[in-house]
Amino acid sequence: MAGRKPLPVAIKKIKGTLQKCRTNPREPKPTGVLCSPPEYMSEGAKEAWRYAVENSPPGLLSALDGAVLERWANCSGMYREALAKINQTGVSGMLVKTPSGILRRSPLMDVIRDLALEMKSYETEMGFTPASRSRVTLPSGGSEPADPWSEIAG
Repeated sequence: MAGRKPLPVAIKKIKGTLQKCRTNPREPKPTGVLCSPPEYMSEGAKEAWRYAVENSPPGLLSALDGAVLERWANCSGMYREALAKINQTGVSGMLVKTPSGILRRSPLMDVIRDLALEMKSYETEMGFTPASRSRVTLPSGGSEPADPWSEIAG
């Protein structure tokens, strides 16, 4: 079926657009919370994981999202490491000389670009980009309406 991907109920609640008629009553509801990053991840990836968990809206990420977050965090760690290597050598690190003496773009630049593109797709899925975040609005701090008919009548 063509069209937009359906939003999960949790996102609809956060955005304030949840309607009973558009709710999938059989949608799986992940229950676990994200814990610490896996031990086998690099320190840079663990740092990215912790940053994402601490700064994401409450209730947005669950334990089931750990695999997507893990891929994003690993990409982020490698991206920062590759960028640090380029930054150590400056502009000259962006170019390499081939055995025939021709200057070419460093393969590390391709790695950085590919990692940035991959990270962007994960960030969009998890609501980490400004554009995807702008579609999410947190509910106001007000209390629930006292009138049970207000939901039905509008």
